[in-house]
Amino acid sequence: MDSRLFRTLIAAFALACAARIVTSAQGNPEAAKVKNPVASTPESIAAGKAVYAKCAPCHGVNGEGGPGNDLIPAAPSLVDDQWDHGSTDGEIFDNIKNGVAPDFNMVPWKDQLKDADIWNVVNYVRSIAKKK
Repeated sequence: MDSRLFRTLIAAFALACAARIVTSAQGNPEAAKVKNPVASTPESIAAGKAVYAKCAPCHGVNGEGGPGNDLIPAAPSLVDDQWDHGSTDGEIFDNIKNGVAPDFNMVPWKDQLKDADIWNVVNYVRSIAKKK
């Protein structure tokens, strides 16, 4: 094989791998800048737990993820250290409020929850995360 062709193929493969890494880390840089305006108090966490009841059918009562079905993929764990769509408070807030595009398996809750309720859920989810 021609070394120039080989180098071109290697470069193309490296670019494809880099593109895959970028698209698999689907955080939202703008949302990541947003700071949580609701203090993580016992009251906020309790309020977030009450609202989280709406999330439990997909994410599980304890936040450990759901099984999914033929129509939707399994909902991810909210207690592990892997966050596919961003792990900052702002990104979590954005995912809850606006859903996760493009398939919206995580539906937007903006029409059903007030911002304060969503921030309380963020605080609750943080409180149930497994400690390292």
